[in-house]
Amino acid sequence: MEADLYHQGYFVLFLILSLGIVLGNVRYKGFSLDSSAVIFVALLLGHWGYRVPSEFQTLGLLLFIFTIGIQAGPGFFDIFLKHGRKLIVISLLLIGSAAAIVAAAVYLMGIDVPIAVGLFNGALTSTPGLAAGIEATGSPNAAVGYGLAYPIGVVGVILFVGLAPQLMRIDIKKEEQDYIDSLHEEHPELKSRVFRITNSNVDGRSLAELDLRNMTQAIISRVKVGDESFVPTANTRLRTGDLVKAVGDEQALKRLETVLGDPVQVELTFDDNYVVEWLLVTNRDVVNKSLREIGLGVWNATVTRIRRSGIDLKPLPHSKLRFGDKILVSGSSQGMPHVRKLVGNDEKRLSETNFLPISLGIIIGVLVGTIHIPLGPIDFSLGLTGGVLLSALVLSSIGKTGPILWSMSGGANQLLRRLGLLMFMATVGTGAGGELADVLSQNGLRLVLIGASVTLLPMVIGLLLGHYVFKINFLTLLGVITGSMTSTPGLGAIDSKTESEAPAVGYATVYPASLVMMIIFSQLLARLL
Repeated sequence: MEADLYHQGYFVLFLILSLGIVLGNVRYKGFSLDSSAVIFVALLLGHWGYRVPSEFQTLGLLLFIFTIGIQAGPGFFDIFLKHGRKLIVISLLLIGSAAAIVAAAVYLMGIDVPIAVGLFNGALTSTPGLAAGIEATGSPNAAVGYGLAYPIGVVGVILFVGLAPQLMRIDIKKEEQDYIDSLHEEHPELKSRVFRITNSNVDGRSLAELDLRNMTQAIISRVKVGDESFVPTANTRLRTGDLVKAVGDEQALKRLETVLGDPVQVELTFDDNYVVEWLLVTNRDVVNKSLREIGLGVWNATVTRIRRSGIDLKPLPHSKLRFGDKILVSGSSQGMPHVRKLVGNDEKRLSETNFLPISLGIIIGVLVGTIHIPLGPIDFSLGLTGGVLLSALVLSSIGKTGPILWSMSGGANQLLRRLGLLMFMATVGTGAGGELADVLSQNGLRLVLIGASVTLLPMVIGLLLGHYVFKINFLTLLGVITGSMTSTPGLGAIDSKTESEAPAVGYATVYPASLVMMIIFSQLLARLL
């Protein structure tokens, strides 16, 4: 009876998860296996004959891929429309060159395709790619290749980003300063300033007539007439001698100075009828609506800042709100309760998890994955992984469909993603464990060398291209390389050498796209080789 219990799928699953988590928490000189330790425990137990039912693999895969797409979606498509195109090109060439090396190994050295796909993902430390590869190949042997190449991928990226500045004689301090200077140009700091109206052309005209927000990109947050300070509305008329407080970047405030008059060193104090508050956008009725549409002016309130993912954005009439945004609102104390109710301002909503968008999103993704697209001699389909990922990316980018919010709280996303990943790796690992000994005895050293090549050579290509061709800030470039390799330990290695956020920004810019590209290339390798 006890022997049967030990081989029950659910018992084996949680045994692997427990041992893997304990092993993953062990750190040596800053290095740890983290979640990937689960697959090594699973490979070992699988070699000894233990198995986790395949149903856990599919369920874990669906949860893991969907939560990745939901998290990455809001910023994923913006990357291709903004300044991140060069960084995406580097990431694409890095991942593409890694795939080319693997393809060459298959054709020239006869490496088994599922193992080669696993090597590709292990060398670039991509578990989502491994999931796609296993689904596309229909073989758990991809996990063997992944297990062989993953340690090389982790250690190789750390060593590479640590040695690259010294080998190329890069001055880290200079790169830090260059990054700070460019950051100020690209994302000017928001400031506030008080102006005294001296321009006679402004006298007697309303804010609606002047259209100062569109003209200067600055926001009028307060007006003082005589001894009274108040929040202006579109109908507020400005008079010569009035004091005006505005918020904007330096260039916006300079433009406003030209229109209104000189700045003055006066603090506009406000009375009990005037309040300034940070409010949290949690009401689904205002999500995806612009500031013009929600019309806070009805309650004499003005949004002066939007804080999204830790970044302050200039609020413009067409600026659309997203779930979880923080907005700085100035207005009358009588109108502020109405504003709070309108935007939600309920922190509990951020921690709530609605399973309807999750289940509906996965259903849509599964259906999308079954669509077959004829591409010449190849009948291509996104499959389970690609369909769910694409659907999650699109839905989370849309944000809202009717009453449904395609979003998840950060805590819920992290929990479901980690659970899905652990279930997937435990199942795959036990399935591949039975083949582990044969693969190592026949091709062990050769596979390790191929894995090392797939880790190192693409990083060299990306570094040379980014530094000499695209002239990208070196710290940002190292972040792009670690993001393309989906290596959080690698980011930690370079992040410890600088006080700037350049590596993290580069990492975050390409990481969502890299996850998607790894999945696509894994499927292509499995189907074309």
